[in-house]
Amino acid sequence: MSGPSTYQPQNSVIAWIERRLPIFGLIHSSFVAYPTPRNLNYWWTFGGILSFMLAVQIVTGVILAMHYTPEATMAFNSVEGIVRDVNYGWLLRNLHASGASMFFIAVYIHMFRGLYYGSYKEPREILWILGVIIYLLMMATGFMGYVLPWGQMSFWGATVITNLFSAIPYFGESIVTLLWGGFSVGNPTLNRFFSLHYLLPFVIAGVVVLHVWALHVAGQNNPAGVEPKTEKDTVPFTPYATIKDAFGMSCFIIFYAWFVFYMPNYLGDADNYIPANPGVTPAHIVPEWYYLPFYAMLRSIPNKLGGVVVMFGAIIILAFLPWLDSARTRSSKYRPLAKQFFWIFVAVCILLGWLGGKPPEGIYVIAGRILTFCYFAYFIIVLPLLSRIEKPRPVPNSIADDVLAKTGSSKTPMVSTVIMLAVAGALFAGSAGNARAEEHQDNPPSQKWSFAGPFGKYDRGALQRGYKVYREVCSTCHSMNLMSFRNLADPGGPGFSAAQASAVASEYKVKDGPNDAGDMFDRPGRLADRFPAPFANEQAARAANGGALPPDLSLIAKARSYERGFPKFIFDFFTQFQEQGPNYIYALLHGYVDPPKDFKLPEGSYYNAFFPGHAIKMPKPLSDDQVTYDDGSPQKLDQYAKDVATFLMWTAEPHMEDRKRLGFQVMIFMIIFAGLMYFAKKKVWADAH
Repeated sequence: MSGPSTYQPQNSVIAWIERRLPIFGLIHSSFVAYPTPRNLNYWWTFGGILSFMLAVQIVTGVILAMHYTPEATMAFNSVEGIVRDVNYGWLLRNLHASGASMFFIAVYIHMFRGLYYGSYKEPREILWILGVIIYLLMMATGFMGYVLPWGQMSFWGATVITNLFSAIPYFGESIVTLLWGGFSVGNPTLNRFFSLHYLLPFVIAGVVVLHVWALHVAGQNNPAGVEPKTEKDTVPFTPYATIKDAFGMSCFIIFYAWFVFYMPNYLGDADNYIPANPGVTPAHIVPEWYYLPFYAMLRSIPNKLGGVVVMFGAIIILAFLPWLDSARTRSSKYRPLAKQFFWIFVAVCILLGWLGGKPPEGIYVIAGRILTFCYFAYFIIVLPLLSRIEKPRPVPNSIADDVLAKTGSSKTPMVSTVIMLAVAGALFAGSAGNARAEEHQDNPPSQKWSFAGPFGKYDRGALQRGYKVYREVCSTCHSMNLMSFRNLADPGGPGFSAAQASAVASEYKVKDGPNDAGDMFDRPGRLADRFPAPFANEQAARAANGGALPPDLSLIAKARSYERGFPKFIFDFFTQFQEQGPNYIYALLHGYVDPPKDFKLPEGSYYNAFFPGHAIKMPKPLSDDQVTYDDGSPQKLDQYAKDVATFLMWTAEPHMEDRKRLGFQVMIFMIIFAGLMYFAKKKVWADAH
């Protein structure tokens, strides 16, 4: 990639291989002796971070694929089976799901850095276009991966997005039928998306190789935007760039680990913990946060075809950037007007992302149209115009002069930019939550939970009491299909012994068979059996509950959420607040009150202050002294509600204690490692400066 190698191996075996296949020479010339501009800042670290994240996604994806079942009736449960039953399956799932968001965070920073410093200009046009192709492939891969859990938002997101292709004249309907594998989103769609989601990361890896090749042919750009002229302008890639990237990457991994171990659902959607149901449409269909700017553009155009053209055009226009901006000065450091318009453009993208999570109505649609115009105007009007009228400041004669000058005022404000990007990410996450939570008119009050925070643990007594409430009250209507009796004896659970859990199981009668005579028979329950469902099928459940289907409670604590509003959702990231589900369950059980005089309550329904729409089919399930506690705890509604909410949080997150314990160890290790990398980087770069 980097021209003829001067590598001379000392080991005889390596020398023998090198004469026949000069792979070590290629590695040496590309990643050891490769001349790197000495003035690169930490924004250049994100290229290495992206390579790391791609490797993480491929490795975790391959392992997850070994356990995943791409079949519409089993996909949802197979994902939960990975989390619950595969050794460290919860870790693999969190690494992969949070890794997708980290991948896009890194790629957006990488792209904005390229825009700011003019990394798309001659002779790096092919390098930039390959980057745009990688971005398109990432978006396709991410969308298909989001469908695979087969939850409510997965299913309806697939339905809405694939349906957009029907707007294409002549061929649209055929394309949609091909994607669906039928006349609606279903099992063939899931199989197609799984196959492509598995394949595309390897295609991305291939294009990344071309991207790196093009980088080594054209050479790296740098903050000054001037080409290296002498040896003083560059340093060897190893150890200088290697140690700097290692420090930057270790800091990014700490950020990544925060999501994996402490906030795994912060960037997700509660509706995706509900199995896909073609008969029930979510109140607000919102894609993942990294698609929100383009989703806002799509919805701002009243014509369906026009919206599709604008959405895809917003990405494709990036490929033409080298010819839209013909200014001779690359870096915006030396272009005052270009710098100002760049940050305006960043603000436009952030606001589009915020609008993408809002309902498509009223002022949000008007604002979306204005910002969509601003987005395209930046490329089609502003950049070509600035190329002709802007008078740039003098650029350094060489990279060495730029390093020696150290003009702090002309540098990109690193700290302020990081803060801005953090706030922007929180806005994206919060905007998606805003749209999903419009129906929740009254937010439940927050309660104190033993499992909250980085060191939180389940209260064993509360889990045992909560199980008793579930068994005596909730289980008469609600199933818990993902839980087995053996889970009662799992570490981190209610603390039952294996003998106690077996005794609990034996109290149930389980249908089994057929026997040798071909007949079904009842037998006592075993540890491996799932909790028995109260009804034989959905129709029986609806018939017994006035037409309403009681939801399965296995994941109810993660499937119910609400928006806490600005700025609480920003603070939630730092305080690790994830107790919306238990708060909602607790409030729901307390929420049975008399309806307001002007509220029309449907026949057969009950008023609940915290249920969406306030009309609920379930009668008040708990009251004082309904369940007898053996440990002397108060037999009051408040205690029942807290105990059953704690138990339902455990059924939704049975490995939470393991997750937090391992997270603490990883964070301590990475903080120490990052500190060591920092001092090593200072030592290595001391001579270079």
